[in-house]
Amino acid sequence: MNLELLVHGVGGTTPQEMLGDPRIERITGDTTAAVYRRADDVDAEARPQDYADKPVPEAYSWSNLTSGNGARALWLILLPFMVANLAHWMRPADYGPRLALARVHGVLVRLVALSLTVLLVAAACEVALDLVAWQCAGSTGCADERSWLGFMAQGPSGSGGWWSQPGRRLALAAVVPAAVTVLLWWLSHRTWAAYESQPPLRRPVDEYDMEARHRPALCLPGFWYGKRLVARLRAAHTAAGFLTVAAALAAATTRYDRKPGGSSALDSVGWLTEVLVVACAVWVLYVVCRRGRKESEPDDAVDKITVRALPGISAGVLLLAAGHAAWSRPQWVSRGGELPGDETFGVLAVAQGILVAAIGVLGIVLHRRRPAERTALKGLGSASVAMLACALGGVMSGGVTQRVGDWLDGSGTPGMGNGLIEGPPVLLTWQSSAIPVMLGVVLLLVLWFLLQVSRRSREMTDDVERGYPESLPDASRSRRIASVIARAALTDSTPWLVGTTAAITLLLGGAGVLGTWLTGEVPGRAADGLPAVLDGFADTVQVLGSWLIGLVFVLFITWARRAYRDPSARRTIGILWDVGTFWPRAAHPFAPPCYAERAVPDLAWRMATWTEQTGGRLVISGHSQGSVLAAAAVWHLDRVTRRQVALLTYGSPLERLYGRWFPAYFGPRQLQDLHQQVDRWRNLWRLTDPIGGPVRIDGGAVVDRGPLLDPLEYGRTLQHPLPAPILGHGEYQADPVFDEERDLLLLSMRRHEQASGDAEKGAAASLPHQGAAEGAADGTDAQTDSGRSSS
Repeated sequence: MNLELLVHGVGGTTPQEMLGDPRIERITGDTTAAVYRRADDVDAEARPQDYADKPVPEAYSWSNLTSGNGARALWLILLPFMVANLAHWMRPADYGPRLALARVHGVLVRLVALSLTVLLVAAACEVALDLVAWQCAGSTGCADERSWLGFMAQGPSGSGGWWSQPGRRLALAAVVPAAVTVLLWWLSHRTWAAYESQPPLRRPVDEYDMEARHRPALCLPGFWYGKRLVARLRAAHTAAGFLTVAAALAAATTRYDRKPGGSSALDSVGWLTEVLVVACAVWVLYVVCRRGRKESEPDDAVDKITVRALPGISAGVLLLAAGHAAWSRPQWVSRGGELPGDETFGVLAVAQGILVAAIGVLGIVLHRRRPAERTALKGLGSASVAMLACALGGVMSGGVTQRVGDWLDGSGTPGMGNGLIEGPPVLLTWQSSAIPVMLGVVLLLVLWFLLQVSRRSREMTDDVERGYPESLPDASRSRRIASVIARAALTDSTPWLVGTTAAITLLLGGAGVLGTWLTGEVPGRAADGLPAVLDGFADTVQVLGSWLIGLVFVLFITWARRAYRDPSARRTIGILWDVGTFWPRAAHPFAPPCYAERAVPDLAWRMATWTEQTGGRLVISGHSQGSVLAAAAVWHLDRVTRRQVALLTYGSPLERLYGRWFPAYFGPRQLQDLHQQVDRWRNLWRLTDPIGGPVRIDGGAVVDRGPLLDPLEYGRTLQHPLPAPILGHGEYQADPVFDEERDLLLLSMRRHEQASGDAEKGAAASLPHQGAAEGAADGTDAQTDSGRSSS
């Protein structure tokens, strides 16, 4: 008996569509992810004679892992964390005996991820503590325009209610960034329990898997289960969030206590708070740097001391800092200026730049050790993506703080001296001012790509017509097909686009840091001595940056609300996460959850248990992202079971996207190994497909078939009187080649099954002769024993 296991791609094809039957039943699984069969095939194993010449079709549906709930739209705010986590997996392959450089790369990316958590919480502190509690509540004009701040506004000479003292206002405002930290911890813990806590397929690790120089990492039994690392990183990042808030409170209160006339007792408590903050920060760095992923076996142990004590002690330090800040200081008055600690954002920006540069150097070294021709950016892919993660974090932090500052300042412009408050730190203003510049650069890149598409379309028009030699040429039809092919080819230019954007982002970030340190002024003021054109440009980008980030957040909220009602919008958002959340959380625990840690074990369990129970063979058929899940699941099987599996992929990004961007896991060596491990593998692709492509197996192996003809018919014919659609990334089953290749795979499996059956019959036929020989031998022995006995 043979089984055909279908795995859909992005967008969430329904089981009814995959099986071609509205009457389906769930065989195993739950409402999140499950295996379905047609109602007529539920008891197929009890009727093997009915499936002697055809397979049993099954469909694995995993769409609810990414787009089943409208609340997932709110995960867009976690985008910088997701991008940082992607950078961890983009390193070039390291085939050294101890993988030392790979471990260093992991440490650097985890430090970048930690800096993003600190940056986000520091931005929340800037908004709540500095802009609201310190500047606006301490300014009579700003507090008068915000009635909800009346209970904490200080009077003209420092008089007011109980909350009017600056320290108490800061302690109360610290609830906001602390709540943000708790929310991130809760989301990470909840999503782990819902998506990634499924136990993997436990199997013995053979010698092939343990050879570090030859085995693909995805075949290791612990690759899709890293409970221990995620728990450690969650504890460390939660503690870092609490410590960031505690440091902001301690910096403000200790600055006042150490002025002449300050209290020595309160100063001692301030010193104690700072020492505890530093000690816990060192502990956080130790936890982040000490240990990475363990993949040789499921890493399900939990470091209880770290997981429980580190966040708890850090929360205690925060409570100490809040209590210290709330202590009565009647003479303390906030008059203008900003809270201390504004240089934190500059230090974070410089540290991120150094870490990204180190990741880039390491990527170049690893790539040169064993270069792969099609590796994205020649080893700089991880550094470029890490740079984009830092840019996203910086733009979000700078944009939000600038927008809140503009809102609180009324008609004035923060930082220009004409408003009610000083506004956010200068560096954040520079970062928000970079948004219009960056958007302008992106717009130029988009226009350049459009010109390239137009040029390639004209060049390929004749080639399209030659692909249909029996049809009459149609200029408009040829241009339309050529345009689709040209647009699909833009995917291969993605590394260039990402690299250029990352380089420009690095230059703009460096300009913002230098502008802050050299001038100490916001862009508008820094350009006062320059020509009027540059002065006006600085003012324009500063105002546009603030309003653009506000517009982005309005669009985000609108999209999120629409996703609660519109299933198509939920699918769109789900597609965004299908690529970004395929990988486990190895660098940032607050990234969106990894759906593959549920889907891959599901598929591996199904294939392993079915082949063990029936002894049959199966073909796993994956489209688009489903082909990546199928390949990962096949790697997750033991070597014997892999030989019972055939693989059919179509519209597959295995090499075009994953092989180029994740060479350590889907590089040429790993794909070659996958081809050698399975019974047979065929891959279908089209030139009009913007996602799928050939897998380019080396050594003369025949895996790819393509490019397939698309559209199937050029013009109107007797058999097809209406124009045939351009299929692109979808509907591979509509091509006759699909059925042909699928039937060849199934025929090959039936031949294997027949050969195995013939071998078993031959072995059974030899059993009677063997039994007679054994009987004769037994009789001889009996006669001998009888003779011995009688004598």
